[in-house]
Amino acid sequence: MSTINGLPAHPLLVHFIVVLTPATAVLAIVCAIWPAARRRFVWLLLPTALVVLVLTRLTVRAGRSLAEKFGNSEVLRTHMNLGETMIWFSIALAVAAASVTAVHVAEHRSKALKPVVVWAIAALTIAVGVAVCVQTYRIGDSGSRAVWGGTAMTLELPASPAGS
Repeated sequence: MSTINGLPAHPLLVHFIVVLTPATAVLAIVCAIWPAARRRFVWLLLPTALVVLVLTRLTVRAGRSLAEKFGNSEVLRTHMNLGETMIWFSIALAVAAASVTAVHVAEHRSKALKPVVVWAIAALTIAVGVAVCVQTYRIGDSGSRAVWGGTAMTLELPASPAGS
């Protein structure tokens, strides 16, 4: 999938990733540390993490296709290299979501898990959630630099009308 309705798919898919990935990471952290939230929202966690995983794969593929149309600049290579790592972060997020879901299922079935297990999963989820958000930012920043370079800083504003 390199285009959607004639437009490059990568920039369109990126918008889903930039919103859905951090939202899923925050949801995972909240569900991991707050039992009431886990009971109420865990049904949304694993499916959303799996959507992030699929969208990540599609976005990377679409990015490769788009990159073929541009030169081989250093900033583009940096963005592509960072983007290729996102699949691992998405897998880690899906594993953390599955772990939090497993805690919920165990609690729902009245099988008490040792608190150390629940807190270990919460700690893992927090670490994964923070890492996913940081990596999403890094990839997005490198992508905007690849597209815009320094042009955003050098745009001149139109002259104001006389007398204003």
